[in-house]
Amino acid sequence: MHPSQKPKKRLGSSIGLVGAQVANFRRAAGLTQRELAEQLCASEDLIASIEQGRRALKPDLAEQLDDLLETKRALAVAVANLPEIDHFPVWAMEFIDLEREAITLSSYENQVLPGLLQTEAYARATFASRVPTLYEDEIEQQVASRIARQDILHRKVPPTASFVISEAILMDRLGDNQTYAEQLRHLRESADLPGLTLQVMPFGRHTHAALDGPFVLLENPDHVLFAYTETQRGSQLTSDGDEVSILAQKYAMLRSQALNPEDAKGLLDRLLGEQ
Repeated sequence: MHPSQKPKKRLGSSIGLVGAQVANFRRAAGLTQRELAEQLCASEDLIASIEQGRRALKPDLAEQLDDLLETKRALAVAVANLPEIDHFPVWAMEFIDLEREAITLSSYENQVLPGLLQTEAYARATFASRVPTLYEDEIEQQVASRIARQDILHRKVPPTASFVISEAILMDRLGDNQTYAEQLRHLRESADLPGLTLQVMPFGRHTHAALDGPFVLLENPDHVLFAYTETQRGSQLTSDGDEVSILAQKYAMLRSQALNPEDAKGLLDRLLGEQ
């Protein structure tokens, strides 16, 4: 692949840099993640998430760490100066950059609605379901960031966007019944946006092209294609031709197996009528 076709690299998010500082200070103090967690009365997973840049270090915990590790307020100062734009974990930042500039986007989801189609209440319910539990202000920050990403669907020249979602997602009622009804209305309205196509993979299929899970295909302004897959503990972004081609084939089959856009709108209308 030509160098100009490679994904733009970030130097690493500030959240990730703060996490690396925590790890260095911890090692300098001769502590394992478990030992540090025990002294803070926190979970080992929380410490690991912070050090890996998957979770932001909160101001109160930064102060506790500074006291415990004798770091002369280095962590508290670092957290206080985090840029407002740095709301995403390290492993998701490159994808967010590509999504913002994408001219075409194809997304398959089988567990939760794509972030670009979520209401604020639904997004809040998804973040509130996270394990380990997020802090309240962290949830609000993540919700605001997710909703801001949706601006790409409403710009003057929006990307050509295709979404295939499992019918199972439409059966879940994350948050509460009001959140569910509001989300259904938002989906129905989104289905009529210029350049956007929404399809539903129905129950009862005898064949299914994407049993391995959700993925996203993106095309940037230079017409380079990328594939993005996300797991419980991280993600993978690639522009490898073979990998992208395989997922593109899967997506083409998904679209042929799913309800067509008009039938998907009819399903949403029926579900809304049952509220």
